[in-house]
Amino acid sequence: MARTLLLTKFKELSLDDPFFDSLKGGYDEFPTWFNGKAEEDVYVVVDEHNHLSGMIYLKSEHGAVTDVEPNLPDGHWLKVGTLKIEGKGTKLGERVIKKIFDTALDVGATGIYVTVFDVHKSLIELFKRYGFENTATKTTKNGVELVLSRSLTQHSHDMLKSYPFMRLSQRNRWLLAVYPEFHSRFLPDSILNNEPKEIVQDVSYTNTIHKIYVAKLPLTRMNKGDAVIMYRTSDDKGPAYYRSVATSICVVEETHRRKDFASIDDFLEYTKPHSVFTEDELRDMYVSWGRLYTVKMTYNVAFNKRITRGNLMELADVPEQPRWDLKPLSEAQFQKIIELGKVHEGIVVD
Repeated sequence: MARTLLLTKFKELSLDDPFFDSLKGGYDEFPTWFNGKAEEDVYVVVDEHNHLSGMIYLKSEHGAVTDVEPNLPDGHWLKVGTLKIEGKGTKLGERVIKKIFDTALDVGATGIYVTVFDVHKSLIELFKRYGFENTATKTTKNGVELVLSRSLTQHSHDMLKSYPFMRLSQRNRWLLAVYPEFHSRFLPDSILNNEPKEIVQDVSYTNTIHKIYVAKLPLTRMNKGDAVIMYRTSDDKGPAYYRSVATSICVVEETHRRKDFASIDDFLEYTKPHSVFTEDELRDMYVSWGRLYTVKMTYNVAFNKRITRGNLMELADVPEQPRWDLKPLSEAQFQKIIELGKVHEGIVVD
């Protein structure tokens, strides 16, 4: 069953939907709160039958957060006001985390916080994986909730706990090509303006922060922490000079070659949850390819402006040769690409 993350308004939702039963049961004031938000934006998860299976409400707050103990310090906070995701067996939670971070960067937040009852252990674990810490509690007539918060101005040296920020000191930078038929399924927030939104659905490779790219290219040239500019090759509807575009930045977690996998089953177990390829395609690659490499990456940033091959050559000084499949970039070229892509200026930290 395909599910899609959409932006709508509270007034478009029905409080009588069974989806809201648990929220009404856990929070006495929920109906009043819900009705008061009629004109506000909210993210929802719906299936192809428009059945609701998720809701994420995000709200900017300025100043100290004083209804928790101890108080959270003065700042621009993005509050995850309501978060509920139904369904198991997908990585939709990671997609939601990414949307939260993307929104926080867009509004210029200095921190994010969420309140959650301690019975929701998998949700707490998910937030902590990406740097949230249990910093306070919130006591209401509904009970005591944990307050998980994450600073966006002070950064861990742990790659995941500092996500989506990148530490690139003494790291290499690369350009890596992706064919258009795989690009937007692989990197859903980097979808091009002329592509249908419906192609971005709830399958694990779409929703995950973590991506696995499989190729014959010597991906082991890359090392953990290296930055990777993802480059969507031409769709053959016009010259590559105009049709091929850089769309996003990933960061390398690890690389492998065929001999690192004990068996085809080992390879499938590793690649299937985070790859765009089907099991049959992956099997065929493992069996028939003379060379086989994988790179696991975090999906950190989608460019706000896509950069054509022509502009990469003329404005970022990326030479035509060697080929643009796995191509090293200089720090100057990488910085110019970030500038051209109109990426959040603080995304690369010292």
